[in-house]
Amino acid sequence: MIDLNRQAALRAAIEQFFFAYRAFTAPPDEILAARGLGRVHHRVLYFVGRNPGATVTTLLSVLGVSKQALNAPLRQLVESGLVEAAADPIDRRMKRLTLTAAGVALEGELSGTQMAMLEQVFAGAGAEAERAWRGVMEALIHRR
Repeated sequence: MIDLNRQAALRAAIEQFFFAYRAFTAPPDEILAARGLGRVHHRVLYFVGRNPGATVTTLLSVLGVSKQALNAPLRQLVESGLVEAAADPIDRRMKRLTLTAAGVALEGELSGTQMAMLEQVFAGAGAEAERAWRGVMEALIHRR
């Protein structure tokens, strides 16, 4: 069993993580809300932008969501001209996803707010703190 002091420290870490994530996502959320979009749309735009030509199946795996969960947001992004879904030239059953010019611009605006925030925080915290933070994030990612 974890002692009470350690429990308090871990609960404080949970709260910091929650509030940091809220602060990190607030600027993009505001931009998205003005367009009638949400956080899931940002995730799709981000990962399609980072992996142009990815298939829907690949995107499902990266996001860790079901086909049903991805269907509506992806359809909205395609219909609003932010994402293009084109049949693969070899296997026409597969759809290849890319951002349109408008999608690239919006993704850049959204992620740009977050990159600026991280740049400012990392500059203030120093290189060693940034390395430690990246180590903690990697450890969390691989805990699944």
